[in-house]
Amino acid sequence: MASPLSNVTGLDAVFRYLDKDGDGKISAAELTLCMRTIGEELSLEDAEAFVALVDGDGDGLLGFEEFVKVVEVEGEEERERGLRAAFEMYESEGEGCITPRSLKRTLSRLGTSRCIHECTAMICRFDLDGDGVLSFEEFRRMMMMV
Repeated sequence: MASPLSNVTGLDAVFRYLDKDGDGKISAAELTLCMRTIGEELSLEDAEAFVALVDGDGDGLLGFEEFVKVVEVEGEEERERGLRAAFEMYESEGEGCITPRSLKRTLSRLGTSRCIHECTAMICRFDLDGDGVLSFEEFRRMMMMV
């Protein structure tokens, strides 16, 4: 019977592929072998170190739930990089924040014309500390709401 977690994530097929011996766990050796099949080199020592790092129950193997946590962390890191890149696109003045002027300029480059007052109002909706600009944290919260 499939784990409820597998139904949510859809990662069960990937996990089964990596679990070459079908014991419900991924060993460092299985991880090394699978990486090799996709053209990546991963030494057994590096695989063992990785497994030890994310092995929540200390058995030296990755169970399905541990595997899902690893994939979710990777997804979070990728999402964070994407948010950072988007923030930097809007934060074109090098001030470390999105100002009404930088928002207006970026929207204009993207083909959307807004006056400075509209840009100020847009920023105010998500400006949690009231300083008139969006910090990265405020931008992140805004993007998570969208």
